[in-house]
Amino acid sequence: MATIAVHPETRISVERPLEGKVALITGSSRGIGRAIARELAHRGASIAVNFRTGLIAAEQVRTEINEMGCDCRLFQADVSDRHGARKLIQDVVDLYNRVDILVNNAGITRDRSIRKMTDLDWTEVIDTNLNSLFYCVSAAIPAMIENRYGRIVSIASFVGQAGNFGQMNYAASKGGIIAATKVLALELARYNITANVVAPGFTETEMVAAIPGDVLQQILGRIPLRRLAHPEEVAKAVAFLVCDGDYITGQQINVNGGIYM
Repeated sequence: MATIAVHPETRISVERPLEGKVALITGSSRGIGRAIARELAHRGASIAVNFRTGLIAAEQVRTEINEMGCDCRLFQADVSDRHGARKLIQDVVDLYNRVDILVNNAGITRDRSIRKMTDLDWTEVIDTNLNSLFYCVSAAIPAMIENRYGRIVSIASFVGQAGNFGQMNYAASKGGIIAATKVLALELARYNITANVVAPGFTETEMVAAIPGDVLQQILGRIPLRRLAHPEEVAKAVAFLVCDGDYITGQQINVNGGIYM
């Protein structure tokens, strides 16, 4: 069988399709965000790692990505604060003169039944999970429009689709992400900017690790695939939308093991 020679430049473009692109992932010092940062770096993107308090963890991510031969910079900011979120975007644009990919991943939980949920439980989750999307997207789209290119992927949850006991605030924030993304897709398509959602199920993160063992077993019993998702599986869905989803916008990819169909 004849061997087909592949020009080195062609090989690079296939193996590293995000070469020359800048990706900002909010809340990317750990969990799903860290996996997304690594996956997009593996595909050639320069990575802006955002974190709020986990400096040591963020530095570990930077080291891992640098070892791949990719540029990675750290940006400390609280994206639940409108000033902090917009300064984050400006800092990334000032450094790279662009932001091509925005992954809205930052998220928290404050789980309580509605009878016990406080105003603070509600506002903290909405501010971090949902309001941060508005702050970051509204600040990032001018640079994307100028370059006639943008890929916005937001991390929602099956809880925003199906609901879950004790998570009214979380469900509202994630459902809001799904609805907001549909509007972004409609408004930004003319500028070659796509907006999509990845909605994970229960995933092996610190957030899920805090669930008591007996409760976790009940959860696993509800999942047809009988296991938690790996963060890397969620990251690959994000990478697909960014690298191969040029004609996909306003959509949700569910990475949930079948818990919600």
